Amino acid sequence: MREMSVAEQRYKAVLAVISDGRTITEVASAWSVSRQTLHEWLARYEQGGLEALADRSHRPDACPHQMRPDVEVAVLEMRRVHPGWGPRRIVFELAKKSTTTSESGVYRALRRANLIDPTARRRRRENWKRWERGRPMELWQMDVVGGIGLRDGTTLKCLTGVDDHSRFCVCAVLLVKERTQLVCDGLTAALRTHGVPEQILTDNGKVFTGRFNHPPTEVLFDRICRENGIEHLLTKPRSPTTTGKIERFHRTLRAELLTGTLFASQQAAQQALDEWVTTYNQDRPHQSLDMATPAEKFAVATPRTLREQPDRDGPEWVARKVSTVGVVCVSWQQVSVGRHRAGERCDVHVGPETLQFWIGNELLRTVRRESTGPVRNKRPLGGALTKHRTTN
Repeated sequence: MREMSVAEQRYKAVLAVISDGRTITEVASAWSVSRQTLHEWLARYEQGGLEALADRSHRPDACPHQMRPDVEVAVLEMRRVHPGWGPRRIVFELAKKSTTTSESGVYRALRRANLIDPTARRRRRENWKRWERGRPMELWQMDVVGGIGLRDGTTLKCLTGVDDHSRFCVCAVLLVKERTQLVCDGLTAALRTHGVPEQILTDNGKVFTGRFNHPPTEVLFDRICRENGIEHLLTKPRSPTTTGKIERFHRTLRAELLTGTLFASQQAAQQALDEWVTTYNQDRPHQSLDMATPAEKFAVATPRTLREQPDRDGPEWVARKVSTVGVVCVSWQQVSVGRHRAGERCDVHVGPETLQFWIGNELLRTVRRESTGPVRNKRPLGGALTKHRTTN
C-alpha cells in the first residue's frame, strides 16, 4: 500500500468538496482540520493547482525588527577588528554612533557568520552573584604576572593591583626579578598615588608574606601593611579563584597588550603599559560595571595617606633587633623597649647626647647617652703586682 504525500491528501480533501459536493464542515471533520484550513486549501488549489497544496515556508514576508544590512556589516567589521568583543560590547560601541540594535540581534548575526561557537556559551545560574566589596578602597587585589618579553630575550614580570569594587588598576609596575624590595617599592608608589586601602588580598608568595616560613617571619610587605593599618589577607593554597578579579585583569592585559609583542627595552615596555592602563581606567567600558569605566566607580572623597618613613640612611642611624627580653643594645647601653617588641627591627638615632628608639613611625623612648666608648679596667699606679715573701 503506497503512502500518500501531504499534497495528495490535501488534494483528496479538496476533491471531496469540489467533485463529491460534500459540505466544508463535513470534510473538515473527516480530515481532522479546521474549516479555515480547508478554505485555505481550496483557495491555494484554485490559484496554483496540485503544486500549490505542498508545504510552504513559515518564514514571514517581512520582519520589522530585522537587523539592517548596513548594521550587520558594521557588527561583523567590529568583530573582525576586535575579536575579543562580544555582543554587549559591540552594542555599546554601536550606540556611540547612534546605531541602535539588541544583544540578541548581534549574537544571531555573529552566529550566521560562524564567528561564535554556540556550544561554548555558558549560561549563568539563577542564584549566581558576583562577589565584590561595596565601595572603593575597601580591598585591593595584588599579584605578580610574568611573560613580558624584550627583544634581547629578557623576560620581565609585572606587579599588578586592582581595586575590588571598581576594577580600577592601582598598580602596574614592571620588575626585572620578583624581589621583595622591588615589589614593596611598587606597593609604596601605589599607596602614595591612590591612598591607603583597608585591606590587601594576595597569594602566599614569599615576596608578600613570611607567615608560612619556619619559623614565621615578617617580610617587608607585611611590615608596610602593618605600619599603615592595612589588613593583609591571604588566599587559600591552590585557590586562584579567590583573586579572580586580578587574574581576569591579567587575561585582559595579555589579550590587548602583551600577546605577540616584544618590547625594545624595559622603559619602552613600561611606557606602553602606562598608556594601556590609562585607557583601561579612563576610557575602556567594563561589562561588570554596566559598561561604566573603572575611573567612574573609583571615587574616594578623602583617602588615607601613606605614613612616610623618616630618612634613616645617614651615619647617625643604626638598626638593631629587639632581643627576646625586649632590650636593644647600642653605644654600649642596654635600653628596654618592651618585651612585646621582641624580634622587631628598631631604628636608633645616635645623637651627641641622646638616643632615640623608633619602630616604624613610633618613637618608643628617648634616653641620655651615657658614654662614648667601652669602660676598661685600670691597673694600679704601681705597675704590675708583685709577690711578697712572708716570714714566719
